[in-house]
Amino acid sequence: MVGERGPIAGALVRIQATSIAATTVSGGRFALSVQGMGRDSADLTAWAPGYYCGGPVRAKTGQNYIRIRLRAHFRKDNPDYRWLSANSSVKTAEGQGCAACHSRADTPGLPRLPVEEWRLDAHSRSAVNPIFLSMYQGTDVDGNRSPPTRWARDRDYGAFPLLPDPTRPYFGPGYKLDFPNSDGNCACCHAPLAAAAGDPYGVDPVRLAGTALEGVTCDFCHKIWAVRLDPRTGLPFENMPGVLSFELRRPPQGHQYFAGPFDDVATGEDTYSPLMTRSEICAPCHFGIFWGTLIYNSFGEWLASPYSDPRFAGAKSCQDCHMPRGRADHFALPEKGGRRRDPATVATHLMPGISDEEFMRNAASLAVSAIKMGRELVVEVRVTNDRTGHHLPTDSPMRQVFIAVEAREAGGRSLELLDGTTLPDWAGDLKGLPGRAYAKILEDLWTESSPTANYWNPTRVLSDTRLAAFSTDVSRYSFRTAGSGAVTVEARLIYRRAFQELARQKSWKLTDLEMARAQVALD
Repeated sequence: MVGERGPIAGALVRIQATSIAATTVSGGRFALSVQGMGRDSADLTAWAPGYYCGGPVRAKTGQNYIRIRLRAHFRKDNPDYRWLSANSSVKTAEGQGCAACHSRADTPGLPRLPVEEWRLDAHSRSAVNPIFLSMYQGTDVDGNRSPPTRWARDRDYGAFPLLPDPTRPYFGPGYKLDFPNSDGNCACCHAPLAAAAGDPYGVDPVRLAGTALEGVTCDFCHKIWAVRLDPRTGLPFENMPGVLSFELRRPPQGHQYFAGPFDDVATGEDTYSPLMTRSEICAPCHFGIFWGTLIYNSFGEWLASPYSDPRFAGAKSCQDCHMPRGRADHFALPEKGGRRRDPATVATHLMPGISDEEFMRNAASLAVSAIKMGRELVVEVRVTNDRTGHHLPTDSPMRQVFIAVEAREAGGRSLELLDGTTLPDWAGDLKGLPGRAYAKILEDLWTESSPTANYWNPTRVLSDTRLAAFSTDVSRYSFRTAGSGAVTVEARLIYRRAFQELARQKSWKLTDLEMARAQVALD
């Protein structure tokens, strides 16, 4: 095993697309056993930190001398690099677009490759998401714009915003309504290609063009070299969202650099990065502090949970849940060098989340029990966040989860609630029903309005009732009964992506997702 400066110790040599590997010792020497493989030759690859993957080199059983040469990759980032389009197969100076090797959309019936999966994932739409853009602009999805923010002035505190004028049409809040002369840092996560061009605070997401419209795209993620985290906390630094916390390796013109989770991809200028399978790569866009208030924190919630502890038998990374393996045996076209692999090593790029109903219905457990005590029906509901690696719900403070409880007589009449919590006014059409709400509720410090999703303004956490990983919430309800006759109790666990009133203002067509339902019947 050699590099530009001679033999390399500590390099990993692998029989390509297998688990059979060895590490080189002094002089670049290594030994590999192919016993039981049923073949007399194999393709060998190699990788060492700081180098591109090398090979493949065909080796025969019993061969004593094999030379694999590794080439060092570039150590500096090139901000002038032109990003490759995920959707294109056209060859440019930087290489072919990702679809050339990682898509077979024109061959239906076969398992999807990464580009096709990514197109179905929310990351591919992060820059064009109508919810994001309407919140940024202060419009509804049809382009109707709310009036500019009204301001007043205090002798001691200066200018401060007022609540919207109730006599004028209102289409919801918007960053640009409050800060018309600033583009903000939204693009740092939603449009990283544009934000990484050198002026992350000078990108207006409404004016994107070209590959920047592809959102969190293939070429961006596979150019990540490192993530800058605070060594004291393991979290990103404050005011460093997205590209501000990523260290990239964009290559000079005429070359490439792709980092991935395999150390044996040796078809070009590719290298292995253990970061690709670690939760830290998700941290910069899934942690955010604004005006001193923690807003997004799914990474921090995972970090504080047992899931992040390697000593815990059920430890999982973000990728284990959101990029599960086992669905395909290729990640590249065979004619482009893609090798058949153990499906347990190939991760999906569908990245299921809140839009995946099956995924969401596997997030938590719901149980209900009831007992009659004379003319009183006592109900207990238990919700356990037993299959989610962070709080439920997490990240955007617009999200809510509800328990809605109903007790009915045999004829269908709902029983009167005697004791127990009911859902708050901001629950919209669920308001007043027996149940619990799980949400982080923010209050705007300037206007004192709550709940608010305007976290670009100073806010405080009014309440946080969300369920942490492995936590259980128990709620009890008492209903009046006739004392005899059958009754049925039903509890539903409901996920809502945004406050109903906000969705109405913005004309977002959102529907509730029933995550779980539990029933119990008593005679």
